[in-house]
Amino acid sequence: MAKKPVQFTLNGDAKAAFCDDAENLLDFLRRGVGDLTPKFGCGQGTCGACTVLIDGDPHLSCLMLAEAVGGRTVDTTAGLSTGSAPHRLQEAFMENFAAQCGYCTPGMLMAAKALLNRNPRPSRDDVIEAISGNLCRCTGYEPIINAILAAAGTGQPRQTG
Repeated sequence: MAKKPVQFTLNGDAKAAFCDDAENLLDFLRRGVGDLTPKFGCGQGTCGACTVLIDGDPHLSCLMLAEAVGGRTVDTTAGLSTGSAPHRLQEAFMENFAAQCGYCTPGMLMAAKALLNRNPRPSRDDVIEAISGNLCRCTGYEPIINAILAAAGTGQPRQTG
């Protein structure tokens, strides 16, 4: 197998690494670059656990060739927080109990970030559409939808105490 050089931007940092022929982006990010936040779920593009943003748009990294990100920008959940401060989506997921087992959370967060980047004030229907490619077996989706709306300021955050 021939190795191919790939130069791209990952979470704001320039990266250069080698990928194998026909290596998918998920394996490349996890094994080749060391970003473990995109999760392997189904390997068939049906669960959304591996969702990353490429040039701001959500993509299933298990279905994309690693070499296709050459010269592009890739964002993963690892790049959401700023230093020790979590992103507003991460805070809203915590406050609204939107992560139970947490396996779907990275993909959900990236789908939600793509939505809020293009539509900062989404409706409930917009949120449902945006996360429709991401499966969750634990939450029943309501806490996730509420968290995204809370992060956008269009929903009511969960009241504590």
